[in-house]
Amino acid sequence: MDDTWEKHVVPLYWVTMTDKFMSGWGTAKDTLDKLVVACDTYEQAETIKRIAKGRWEMKHVNICTHKPFYPRYNVSRKNYDDMPGWR
Repeated sequence: MDDTWEKHVVPLYWVTMTDKFMSGWGTAKDTLDKLVVACDTYEQAETIKRIAKGRWEMKHVNICTHKPFYPRYNVSRKNYDDMPGWR
């Protein structure tokens, strides 16, 4: 787990999605890989959501106002600042 994600000031929004490309192998062997992006503003969350919906490998894209919890899946955690190619 990325320590910077845990230390992030509590974000207001999280964008969650299933990454079909990363699911089923590596750290997500035999399970799904959930990508969770922490955002400080709704505009950031909307930007991440719009770009994710345009990518073939991202499914079930949602904006949440509560910290997501996926105990049965591999979770990849990112901050908005970690996603420069998604802006």
